[in-house]
Amino acid sequence: MRAVVQRVTEARVTVAGETVGAIEGPGLCVLVGVTHEDTPAKAAQLARKLWTLRLLEAPAGDGPEAGENGVELSCSDLGAPLLVISQFTLYGDARKGRRPTWNAAAPGPVAEPLVDEVVAQLRALGAKVETGRFGADMRVALVNDGPFTVLVEV
Repeated sequence: MRAVVQRVTEARVTVAGETVGAIEGPGLCVLVGVTHEDTPAKAAQLARKLWTLRLLEAPAGDGPEAGENGVELSCSDLGAPLLVISQFTLYGDARKGRRPTWNAAAPGPVAEPLVDEVVAQLRALGAKVETGRFGADMRVALVNDGPFTVLVEV
């Protein structure tokens, strides 16, 4: 599984003009791609990684970590929300020619339950999670904080 993780102050996803998921930050906007070899165990591993990944800044004036440069906290530390959006194009391959291929992306019947499992595992860990709508033509709007973006693979 592959995820592009962006630290955000706000993010939302809309489908046909309707907001289907939105968060107010600090939080993470996570685009999740699934490939053929992925399993529910990998989905659980990705969820644990996302929940504990130290990408968020400590709030000013809150305890001994506040005000220290370079201190970063996780969503689990702050109870910060996540917006999780399926994104098959993360497995696009544009190394040859001018048109990407999607051969490495798992088909919908394989990918959808695994993205759902990432969300379920995050919620089981205590996370507040919003989502996009699998397979829909989605519009994602966000304010990237930093900007701060990382690629996570499990």
